[in-house]
Amino acid sequence: MKYFVAVAFVLIIGSLASAFISMMRSKSANPKMVRAFALRVGFSIALFITILVLAKLGYIKPTGIR
Repeated sequence: MKYFVAVAFVLIIGSLASAFISMMRSKSANPKMVRAFALRVGFSIALFITILVLAKLGYIKPTGIR
């Protein structure tokens, strides 16, 4: 489970970096930048939903702040 979250986090950061690089190269919103941002949002939502489902099924247990 830790590996899945780590890979998802790396994909989110990579997508954000790709969009940032594309944005810095051109002054207008191009399709590559829009696609990178869309992928970042999709990865973030998928990670959030996966964590919620796994917590509900009991695979991960929230411990709270101690």
